[in-house]
Amino acid sequence: MIRPGYCAALALFAAVCLVPHGARSQTAKAKGPRLEPVAENKLLMNGLAEPNFKGLGKMLAVKPKDDEAWEFARGRALLIAETGNLLMIRPPRAKEPQNLWMNQGTELRDAAVILARAAAAKDYVKARAALAGVANVCNRCHKSAGVPHRVQPFPAEEKE
Repeated sequence: MIRPGYCAALALFAAVCLVPHGARSQTAKAKGPRLEPVAENKLLMNGLAEPNFKGLGKMLAVKPKDDEAWEFARGRALLIAETGNLLMIRPPRAKEPQNLWMNQGTELRDAAVILARAAAAKDYVKARAALAGVANVCNRCHKSAGVPHRVQPFPAEEKE
């Protein structure tokens, strides 16, 4: 069973990553394709990172019961990892050093890959810890960039 949120995330990922063939210049065709950002960082955060992160928080609130759930969790983690890759092809703002930007994108990718591996191994304890690790990476980056948004891996459940 394919979950609706997964399809939407994949469609957004494809729309963000694919540049129409006609958009490439003759020079680019001669040298080969060039990585070129086409979406704002906020769109990557709101469309890829945040929904997959929140979805993982809900999925890992209790131990997933079947292989399909674990595979879906792995897919969400990999989409977060790819968001880290996409961030790395965007130049930093003038006030941020290039190496800091690249390090933060790499940290996001690497933390999410650890989470994906834990989900692939169906290791609930490691997956929960890895999701907290992803949250720490996100929050450090937000703090250094002055973004007033803090993520929590397992937000407190709302009281009835």
